[in-house]
Amino acid sequence: MASQDWFEKDFYQVLGVSPDVDDKTLKKTYRKLAREWHPDAKPGDASAEQRFKEIGEAYAVLSDPEQRRQYDAIRQMAHGGARFTAGGGPGGASAGAGFEDLFGGLFGQGGGGRVRFNTGGGGPQPDLEDILGGMFGGGAGRGYGGFGAPGGPRPGQDISARTSLSFRQATVGDTVTLQGADGQRITARIPAGVKDGQKIRLRGKGHQGDAGAPRGDMILTVHVEPHPVFGRDGNNLTVDLPVTFAEAALGTTVEVPTLSGHPVKVKVPAGTPSGRVLRLKGRGIQTKNGTGDLLAKVKIVVPQRLSDTAREAVQTLQAEEAGVDPRSELFARARE
Repeated sequence: MASQDWFEKDFYQVLGVSPDVDDKTLKKTYRKLAREWHPDAKPGDASAEQRFKEIGEAYAVLSDPEQRRQYDAIRQMAHGGARFTAGGGPGGASAGAGFEDLFGGLFGQGGGGRVRFNTGGGGPQPDLEDILGGMFGGGAGRGYGGFGAPGGPRPGQDISARTSLSFRQATVGDTVTLQGADGQRITARIPAGVKDGQKIRLRGKGHQGDAGAPRGDMILTVHVEPHPVFGRDGNNLTVDLPVTFAEAALGTTVEVPTLSGHPVKVKVPAGTPSGRVLRLKGRGIQTKNGTGDLLAKVKIVVPQRLSDTAREAVQTLQAEEAGVDPRSELFARARE
């Protein structure tokens, strides 16, 4: 990278940090960005490769105390409106305080040891890159890293892994054994309440990085197998609760299964329609953020066969409801 780029590029903005960022935060931010934009993580993406280089260039300067001091000084000078002396001869017009004066004060080149930038005439013009390169030892620093400095040690790549858990294992948590990047066995604790498709980051379980750089992570995707009885809604457990017509019409108390295997009782009020949800507090999935409820959805069971007595009772009920159309409201609302 050419030295004059120090006037044009905002390395703090490249890394997304403030000018007063401390070394620890700077390093942490660089590692995160380098891992995100590493070409190996985005193969074939030219923009990602360019972004990765910019991140390395910015960190190479800002992580070096002396280069950072010089960079801050030049940036401050540039933002302060440094001016150039027009003309190199006695008749040249001066536009205020010369840029050479600022350089002289900055790098101890007082008196006649000024660096002069002519804007016209007087033979070949000095190259700003050569001048700054000579000051900061950056003559050979063209290209990746800037000023001959490397882009920093590369952190290890992340790896992906998958594991399957039963519904019960996912709700209570479990320990699984996985194979790491180097073939080693990794034991990981899956927290209670993990959801199907949830990704868990296992720090430092990925590929080895360069010397002095952190290892990558393992990104573990969890597949949760469905349960034949229970479902899930957030941290709530759901279950369909079959009740007879008589139980729903007259009201009763029935048992509801739980994931622990110990049934609990719930009251079904008289006149409960099919589809109503009965909530059992605190009988859902327990997580570190709280415990859900058990939601029992009433499903009225229609008998497949009726005895003569039962049939007569149903016919009596039908006669009692003569003239009642339970679908009238449905059709009325359909016309809205």
